[in-house]
Amino acid sequence: MAGWGGADRAILAADASFRRYDRIIDGDRRAVLMDAPPPMEDVQPFLMLARHLVGLGYSAPRILAEDAAAGFLLLEDLGDATFTRLLAGGEDETALYLMATDLLIDLHRRPMDQAVPIGCPDYDDARLLDEAALLTNWYMPQILGAPLSAAASADYRNLWKIALGGARAVPESLVLRDYHVDNLMRVDDRQGIAACGLLDFQDAVRGPVTYDLVSLIEDARRDVSPAVADSVLERYLAAFPALDRDDFGRSLAVLGAQRHAKVIGIFTRLCARDGKADYLRHIPRVWRLLEAACIHPSLASLRGWLDSHIPADKRGIPSCEAPS
Repeated sequence: MAGWGGADRAILAADASFRRYDRIIDGDRRAVLMDAPPPMEDVQPFLMLARHLVGLGYSAPRILAEDAAAGFLLLEDLGDATFTRLLAGGEDETALYLMATDLLIDLHRRPMDQAVPIGCPDYDDARLLDEAALLTNWYMPQILGAPLSAAASADYRNLWKIALGGARAVPESLVLRDYHVDNLMRVDDRQGIAACGLLDFQDAVRGPVTYDLVSLIEDARRDVSPAVADSVLERYLAAFPALDRDDFGRSLAVLGAQRHAKVIGIFTRLCARDGKADYLRHIPRVWRLLEAACIHPSLASLRGWLDSHIPADKRGIPSCEAPS
């Protein structure tokens, strides 16, 4: 198909969704086949955002061929140098994280009508609230053995409604949403911003500029050194001297806490609903990140709710039963 009918095919990767990726090799040519089976997956957002990002000069995979109805995309192969692999091989952590920071700076400097494509959804409070509720809907029943009461659930959501006001005191731009080392690459034959390859951006939204920064430096899957995190924030803030530091810190804390609550719920759901238990091992790290975010004064009431309903001895790996 699409001139690749005689190519060899090998499994490249799978992720937490229903998507899988194969590398297609035909002599010196390489490409990546995305298999995103409908109706569970929809490739249209990926197509729209990949073309948008390439149009901005970023290294998202170019679309080589598509069968959107069947969920198949043939993509440019950006190689194997994910930040995760580079870090495991001893590459300089600071250099990689600052490369990713520089891309965000470039993106956030762009006018809104250039940075955010038409049709990109807003990261509104309803969506942020529903994501934060993944902690109460999935993690708490598994770790506590019973669903949360309706009253306690309503209190939790109300506390988030109040806290989320602090998330929006910063400018908005395109939010790639899963901006971490597993989804970033170094493309060695490209220079400047184009040297930072982008993967897994199909869920992008319009929202606060702090979200991708906190995704980068408060990673659910690896510990980022405090020195590197400080370097990222210093680099970013130096690029935006007019940005109020208190507003920035509050937004970073609130969206960090929101993301960590969401991730704890998602990792639990992946086991309990989808039979993917590998992500559970990261939950203790994500709890540490959530606790650190809740030190911010704007999250004091939420911290009190968590201490009351999920005491420290319950902040571990749930013994969820994977579906048979």
